[in-house]
Amino acid sequence: MKTQPEAHRERAIYSEPATRDHQKGAPQYTFRADAMTTNQRIAQLLTETADLMEIAQEDGFRIRSYRNAAAAIEGHPQQMADIAASDPGKLTAIKGIGKGIAFVIGEILERGSFERRDEMLTRYPPTALELLKIQGLGPKSIALLWEHYRVSTVDQLEALCREGKLRDLPRMGQKLEEKVLRSIETYRRGAGRFLLSHADAVAQDLRDWLAEVATPGGIHVAGSLRRNKDTVGDLDLLVESEDAATVLERFTASPEVGEVLAKGANKASALVGRQQIQVDVRALPSSSLGAALQYFSGSKEHNVSLRTRAVNRKLSLNEYGLFREGEQTPVAAATEEEIYQALGLAWIPPELRENSGEIESAEQNALPKLVELSDIRGDLHMHTTESDGRGSLEEMALAAKERGYQYIAITDHSKALAMANGLDEARVLAFARLVESVNREGHLGIRILAGIECDILRDGTMDLDNEALGALDFVVASVHSYMNQESAEMTQRLLRAIDNRYVKAIGHPTGRILLHRDAYAYQFEEVAAACARQQVAMEINASPERLDLHASLIRSAKGKGVRFVVNTDAHHPRHLANMKFGIGMARRGWLEAGDILNAQPYETLRTFRAS
Repeated sequence: MKTQPEAHRERAIYSEPATRDHQKGAPQYTFRADAMTTNQRIAQLLTETADLMEIAQEDGFRIRSYRNAAAAIEGHPQQMADIAASDPGKLTAIKGIGKGIAFVIGEILERGSFERRDEMLTRYPPTALELLKIQGLGPKSIALLWEHYRVSTVDQLEALCREGKLRDLPRMGQKLEEKVLRSIETYRRGAGRFLLSHADAVAQDLRDWLAEVATPGGIHVAGSLRRNKDTVGDLDLLVESEDAATVLERFTASPEVGEVLAKGANKASALVGRQQIQVDVRALPSSSLGAALQYFSGSKEHNVSLRTRAVNRKLSLNEYGLFREGEQTPVAAATEEEIYQALGLAWIPPELRENSGEIESAEQNALPKLVELSDIRGDLHMHTTESDGRGSLEEMALAAKERGYQYIAITDHSKALAMANGLDEARVLAFARLVESVNREGHLGIRILAGIECDILRDGTMDLDNEALGALDFVVASVHSYMNQESAEMTQRLLRAIDNRYVKAIGHPTGRILLHRDAYAYQFEEVAAACARQQVAMEINASPERLDLHASLIRSAKGKGVRFVVNTDAHHPRHLANMKFGIGMARRGWLEAGDILNAQPYETLRTFRAS
């Protein structure tokens, strides 16, 4: 998972060279306050260095140690800089951080880099890391590209493919060349877009920063983030205040703000954070908040329809309010509800504002009662240290209990994903016995379902035999390989999996990875109809990198009678918080709590597609 930005706080880095002795223990440091030494930044540097080392085909143990340390650091609740400032020796008390990594952390805190990274950057330019985002290329392929053609950028790679030269390299061919070109096109479409989780974290960061100059509770997210779109291009914040100048001054003084693009009387725009997302902050009085929130939440198509509706009623609608012709006092402005009411409509939830039938439904008072995060009673897709997760069964269960869940399913990978230490039949049966014992003892205070995320093999058969699957409570069937199959072949593959009587849900049903990989091709309508007919749920995967299914497919599947599960696919206890993104996608798909299996009591879940 990608790390979210840390909340604002005083952070420490070195102000002068430190005295260090690697052999005698942790280095001693002199610090100064700075905003750049977040856990996110340290984890990023370790991960990128591991990527460069993998391109160089260096020692796998060292590469894994960097990756494990990055995961430990990004998930640690305390800043590494704070620990190092108070007692550097405590760094090695963190699981995954030994003396070598502690020394590396010290180098990063001192000068923003470390010796191994510097060495790798003398061998490969940092732009080579961008090539890892292109589907079809791995570290070995990138090393070949560099060795033979000195290719290190996406533009150079595209030119090489169009010249037909990629196919001349060992283990590459015309099909890979075509796949790489398609992946480059996908990558470019996503340029300038950001994951919902990143925008959400930046928004929270800025809320904290601006709180002291805003009306209490007066900082509001607008735009595509408020509508819970799959990805966002920029971030809109509305701040209630009678002193716009102070708000904008505070915003531009944030340590996360880079270039200030514009600053006027009521609005400022700046690039924020390491990824340089554009943030527009508008300061406004409470009296016009509703109009501004409606206007800047969009979508453009929804707002055009609303303005047309206003004109037909001899009214005009803008960011300041709803006005009668020739009058300067608004009919409505303070709240969104009164604006929609004045236009003869029920209030429309932001997720539905895409001009896709919501206005007509609001006119007839026929909008759905959308599912809420509080409706969710459990999470039915998560991984533990038995495969590639970062938390034990107990840690995942207790984290879920803290969220108020009544049940969870532990669904580690099956054996086809050998690199993820997937479970074979013997381990599955042992796991089922373990879960039965844990539930009988009841010491975790939450019901555990023994599950698996079982690979759907190329021909549609399951990766585990029916004896193993039959011993489990919840089987999520997912595609993780051969995603370039023709549509007809992939359709039959999925249909065969749905026919397996032990499968309860199809995991991340289109296989998309946002900003990286398009969905694989198949006849969705046919597959959705089969899911409805066979009582197999379709997953809405809440991982911010997936958000799969997307809204239009959710609505289509709902129309066929499909039931859904909203799952986080968590690989760490903290990933359970991603459920809110899946619920946002479910709301965009017009789902109610009754449409979602894990918004139901355990007894309903237990009898779903009972074998």
